[in-house]
Amino acid sequence: MSIFLDKLFAHSTKFIAITILFIVAWIFTVLVEHSMESIHAFGFDFLTTDIWAPNLEKFGALPAIYGSVVSTFLAMILAIPLAIGVAIFLSELAPARLKTPVGVSIELLAAIPSVIYGMWGLFYFVPIIRDAFGGVGISMLTAGIILSIMILPFMAAVTRDAMNTTPDILKESAYALGGTKWDVIKDVIIPYAKAGIIGSVILALGRAIGETMAVTFVMGNVHKISLDLTMPATSIPVALANEFTEADGDLYYSSLFELSLILLVISFAIISVAKFYFLRRKRD
Repeated sequence: MSIFLDKLFAHSTKFIAITILFIVAWIFTVLVEHSMESIHAFGFDFLTTDIWAPNLEKFGALPAIYGSVVSTFLAMILAIPLAIGVAIFLSELAPARLKTPVGVSIELLAAIPSVIYGMWGLFYFVPIIRDAFGGVGISMLTAGIILSIMILPFMAAVTRDAMNTTPDILKESAYALGGTKWDVIKDVIIPYAKAGIIGSVILALGRAIGETMAVTFVMGNVHKISLDLTMPATSIPVALANEFTEADGDLYYSSLFELSLILLVISFAIISVAKFYFLRRKRD
């Protein structure tokens, strides 16, 4: 009986894993199928053109790609050091009476729906950005900051849990050799928890680049490329959320599907590169 249950469990998990691969391939196939009209009409120029004019049936994805990459980059630059700092504080520095309430608060922040972050950003954060940096407040800078606030609690919670797995004997040995608190954190805890820290960064990166509702409120959906981060812009998720219901032509509809395909490819490429680089570093 136990042999039968073992085989059943093995075949069930194998079936689930293959099903996941099939679903990913299915999604990719559907996006490609609905993007074919746009691909035939614009070819590679779709990726390099900065004109998005539905009334003229001219579509270029470059502003949306630029907005997605820049806003995600800003979010990661802001969130990574803060998340690691919060995790270090909770795992090593915080008094016992603070660890539980602060930890629970971080987990609650991670559970807040993205639309709430978007509404808060639009009505309370946009005026702050406008007064501090100029412009109208709705911009890539605002979107990057909101995204960083969204992914920070998730990254901090995962990093904290990874740091908490460091064996006490390693830390005690470092203290016995004369190491300071900073030495133990820098030379023992962070290297030991490196896998969990990098994993949290990769997962947060995947969430940030595909986030829709929060950035839809604060980015502006303006299909223009600007080096001024205080100007309104757009990203692939923002363009899809704002324009999918307005697509009144087959080419417009197909162009939006091609944007979806590009987002899927970018997300897969970034996460794959980060994952394989991380695995290679681990082997080294």
